[in-house]
This record gives sequence, structure tokens and C-alpha cells, in this order.
Amino acid sequence: MTIEYIVLLFTIGFIGSLLSGMLGIGGAIVKYPLLLMIPPLFGFQALTAHEVSGISALDVLFVSMAGVLGFRKGGLLNQSLIAVMGISVLFGTIIGSFGSSILPESAVNIVYGILSLLAAIMMFIPKQEEPQLQEVTFNKPLAAILAFLVGIGSGIVGAGGGFLIIPILLLVFRIPTHMAIASSLAITLISSIAGSAGKILTGQVNYSVAIIIILAGIIAAPIGAKISQKLNTRALQSILAALILVTTIKIWIDLL
Repeated sequence: MTIEYIVLLFTIGFIGSLLSGMLGIGGAIVKYPLLLMIPPLFGFQALTAHEVSGISALDVLFVSMAGVLGFRKGGLLNQSLIAVMGISVLFGTIIGSFGSSILPESAVNIVYGILSLLAAIMMFIPKQEEPQLQEVTFNKPLAAILAFLVGIGSGIVGAGGGFLIIPILLLVFRIPTHMAIASSLAITLISSIAGSAGKILTGQVNYSVAIIIILAGIIAAPIGAKISQKLNTRALQSILAALILVTTIKIWIDLL
């Protein structure tokens, strides 16, 4: 592995994890297309969809952990929400992660495209006024069902599901944006435990690339979390919506 390739991978990992910490997503929505498309543009061998999903799963585990540590103070981690959705997404991710090994690469990319499209649509639906942090309530059975379905899809592509969980928390349950971002990272962390295990046991991880991406993420995610707490709600929602939209358009152009 050349120095140039290492620098390129580190840059991809850093940018993706910085956005992850800022927006409460595991980072896979950014890194999945970047790892697929960027290396070949610089003359390096392309990674397969299974390799990228495996790298993403392992990376999300460490990046989410670093991001949660950045939010450990401030009362933004809703423990009830994390417990209900975290347990459900864990089981869904186990199914998706192990099942992904029997899917062709095209199917993995299509699942990613569908998930990102759903997230993009949800992000652009008008939201009602947010409640105060102390007034937050949510439908626990519905939260469990939605988290389980998200887990299946995110397990297939190696994502923690944060890029779908965030819109669900904001739109369906009207969770305040900063609490949604912090809690989503914790839910994503739980999901990524199952996702990583499935990818490792089915031999879908390129460890040399994964180590570089993870190191970049451990550095960048806490920085992103600190930046997030200083940005206003509208700015965070706009950044996340734009990010999801651009990624969705790009992945569907490639698929079609």
C-alpha cells in the first residue's frame, strides 16, 4: 500500500467521520460511495461492494463510539429511546449483516440506493415545531418496529442506520434535533456491534483499509460532535438534507 493511497483513504475517513459526529450518522452514507468511487479515480484498485460494506460496518462501530463520547455531557442522550430502538435495530442488523454475504454486489448497491432515497424524501418533508427536551415522548412499539426494519437494510450495506434513524426521530417522533443527533449515534453504536460481527464472520472486511479509515474516524468524530453543539438546528438539518440528497442522486446515477 503506497503513501498516496494511505493519505487518500485517511482523507475519506476523516471527512466522513467529521460529518458523522456533526450530524449523528455513522458515516457510512458518506464513506460508502466515496470508498467505491474515489480510489479508482486516482488510479488505485477499486474496492468491491462487499469490501466497502465490511469496512463501513467496522468503521461505524468505532466512529459512533467516539461520537457518543463527545455527547456524554449535556443531557442529550435519551436513554429510553436508545434502549428501545437500540435493541430492535441490533436484531435487525444481525439478520441483514449475515444475509448480505449471499447477495450479489449489485443487490447491495441497490439496497443502499433505496435506503438513501427514503432518507432523502423524509428529510425534505416539513417538520412541526420541536418540543422541549424535558417534554419528549414517543411511541415505543412503533419505534421498535421502525428500528428493526432499518437494522435489516443497514446491516446489508454495513451502515449503522443513522442516516435513516435521524429522519425518523425528527419527522415521526418529533425529537429535538440535538437530542436526535446524540441519541442516533448511540443507537447506531449498538447496531454497529451486530453489523461488524456479521461482516467479520462472513469474511467481508479488508482490514488494511479498515484500520486507516477507523484511525481517521476516531480523530474526526469527536471534533464533529463538538461542532454540532455549536450549530443551530436549522443549519444541522440543512447540512444533513443536502448530504443525503447528493449521495442519493450519485448512487442512483451509478446504478442506472
